[in-house]
Amino acid sequence: MMETIAIGSDHAAFEFKEEIKKYLESKGYGIRDFGTYSPERTDYPDYAFKVGEAVSAGEYEKGMLFCGTGIGMSISANKVKGIRAVVCSEPFSAKMARAHNNSNVLCLGARVVGIELAEMIIDTWLNTKFEGGRHQERVEKITKYDCGR
Repeated sequence: MMETIAIGSDHAAFEFKEEIKKYLESKGYGIRDFGTYSPERTDYPDYAFKVGEAVSAGEYEKGMLFCGTGIGMSISANKVKGIRAVVCSEPFSAKMARAHNNSNVLCLGARVVGIELAEMIIDTWLNTKFEGGRHQERVEKITKYDCGR
């Protein structure tokens, strides 16, 4: 089995998350689902904080969060120290988020991207390595600022 990925969603993306779980498992990834576990109304920050904290603590190298647009999850996850969450709606941004920003949480909007596009974005994000170099210096600036708060 490949690495295990921490995932979470709110009610708006519950069905989307379930489809993505199947896709990731078919690719050999392990999944730790932090919820929600039904389409009943929930608050997205609850799941963003759970996934963000698990990634920040080093329990998982990467996380994925899903809501209607991905925006609320990204804003919330980025409040967790050490998280670099990105919203992507196409593969190029996913590639750059990993290659240049070493993002560790991918956020997708279930009402923005369909499953097939989401799979392309996820594949790109998971398979792109951080380039380091001049980008490492920038990520270190972000980390230093984050830790200084």
